[in-house]
Amino acid sequence: MFRKSDYFILLAVMISFFISAYLWFVAQDREQAIFTAIWIPAIFGFGIYFKLAALLARKQ
Repeated sequence: MFRKSDYFILLAVMISFFISAYLWFVAQDREQAIFTAIWIPAIFGFGIYFKLAALLARKQ
């Protein structure tokens, strides 16, 4: 069900989340934390796009 690329996308999302949480709670750098948190939906969006592109390429 999951391919290696799916795990890389989830890993990138988790890294972004933990960096954002670190910046928010530990470093108290709120602006950088919010900027880093914005990456999470962008990474998911790219992942969905590439997943759909791969599925459509397989069907043709």
